[in-house]
Amino acid sequence: MNIRILGGAHEIGGNCVELESGGHRLLLDLGMPLTAGPDEHIPLPPVAGLLTGGDPTLRGIVISHGHLDHYGLLRQAHPSVPVFMGEAAARILAEAAFFMRDPVVPRPAGFLKDRTPIDIGPFRITPYLVDHSAFDAYAMLVEADGQRLFYTGDLRAHGRKSALFDRLVNDPPENIDILLSEATNVRDDAAPVVPAMTEVELEDRFVEAFRATDGLALVAFSVQNIDRLVTIYKAAKRSNRELVVDLYAATIAKATGCSSIPQPPRNGRGFSNYRVFLPLSQRIRVKTSQEFDRADWVRDIRVFHKELARHPERFVMMFRGSMIGDLRAINRLGGLAGAKAWWSLWKGYLDEPSGLKLQQDLAGLNVPIEVLHTSGHASVPDLRRLVESINARETVFLHTEHPDAGTVVGNGQTTQ
Repeated sequence: MNIRILGGAHEIGGNCVELESGGHRLLLDLGMPLTAGPDEHIPLPPVAGLLTGGDPTLRGIVISHGHLDHYGLLRQAHPSVPVFMGEAAARILAEAAFFMRDPVVPRPAGFLKDRTPIDIGPFRITPYLVDHSAFDAYAMLVEADGQRLFYTGDLRAHGRKSALFDRLVNDPPENIDILLSEATNVRDDAAPVVPAMTEVELEDRFVEAFRATDGLALVAFSVQNIDRLVTIYKAAKRSNRELVVDLYAATIAKATGCSSIPQPPRNGRGFSNYRVFLPLSQRIRVKTSQEFDRADWVRDIRVFHKELARHPERFVMMFRGSMIGDLRAINRLGGLAGAKAWWSLWKGYLDEPSGLKLQQDLAGLNVPIEVLHTSGHASVPDLRRLVESINARETVFLHTEHPDAGTVVGNGQTTQ
């Protein structure tokens, strides 16, 4: 089995690995670089048949999880190339498309299931469900030509599914020839190596923050970070507040197909302390598309500007930059007195133009903002646990800006 790393070797994101066996080829992920702008055209990697189709030796693309830096270039791939990914991840991307300007909607030829092998040409893929900020994310064991490769995709050990990481390191795949491991959180030798804050610890921090806030509590977080949705919901409930999400977040929670995820009621069952707000942009989208059923199903738990302004101390509200107009409307009704905001995403986004504008807009509303976040990626101590447990003959680190990741993680067998 030959391996060609086409993206992610010296950058965070843009993952793409081509495998070849007996003249047949398979791609693991097809991601956009994390640094790519929203309108920037990124050419496809030089893979025969990827753009034009019609090449039977290209057996498919296996997507580890639903983050753009792992699947974003699919929009350019020829539709005849088979795509494989998790079923819930595919549903989430399909439902998210309604809310996005230029969506990528995969149409999988098959689905990944935890520890269930799938044969794609000469390649046998065994997916391993992992703990990550993306729902339905997988690492993969790939077998071909008597060789065994393990690709971690993105994973962590401090989320709400941390038991999956423990299961992996306690019962790792055996006799691995090549480990392709993520190393997002490797910085440099001078950086302190500390365990990551867990989602449970983050929940406790939010409880303290919400209880210390007199007015509306605003939290910016990724709608598709389902762990974070659970964290914010639990913290809101412990603080005697109701969580207010937008229609996009409610739709994505429903698309998980998981009844334990906070979401609007269905068939008479649902979550208390849970409301849905439709920002102006989403109301316009529903009206323009005439897809009124997208909003009708949350009618009974909708909350409006006036209620938020009348009792702001009762609510934790998710927000994003596109909702500034709605926040201004709440402010005109007197609803932002004593409000505070928290940024629960990678803090580097705040230094980008959209993040700087958001901070400026909040300042104009006299709403302070703080960062309260934990990574979706494994800490260095947990990477060490992973590398040591798998004990591959050779380890290559991807999804990192530091090609010397092996020296930081501490495995003498690593190569770059």
